[in-house]
Amino acid sequence: MELILDTSFVVAAEREGKGGEDGPARRFLAKHLEAHFSITFTVLGELACGRSASPRQTWEQLTRPFSVISWTREVSWQYGEIYRVLRERGELIGANDLWIAATAITHGLPVVTGNLNEFRRVKNLEVVSF
Repeated sequence: MELILDTSFVVAAEREGKGGEDGPARRFLAKHLEAHFSITFTVLGELACGRSASPRQTWEQLTRPFSVISWTREVSWQYGEIYRVLRERGELIGANDLWIAATAITHGLPVVTGNLNEFRRVKNLEVVSF
């Protein structure tokens, strides 16, 4: 099983790891040992913005365990489709979450997130809570 981790998950797992906590993200990972975890190009960029991932060596270490799903033309098309639907309903979500959702739909993969309210607005997106 392949799962896309959103930024909220990766940040939570990092914090729990640094603090030695057995929090929800680490428990999720322990329950899904057989899963393959990926992040999107967008998550990669969001993590690069954070202070906890600076300097670059720290960012590389944080993101190395995950395969990265890259941008494609189809991802851009899905982004536009999702955007139009959510805008018409007055339920737009953040641009980075739109990119993550579009990537997940394009590849037919679920998104693991703590931002359930945002991602559940997207039709045909499988959302997994951690």
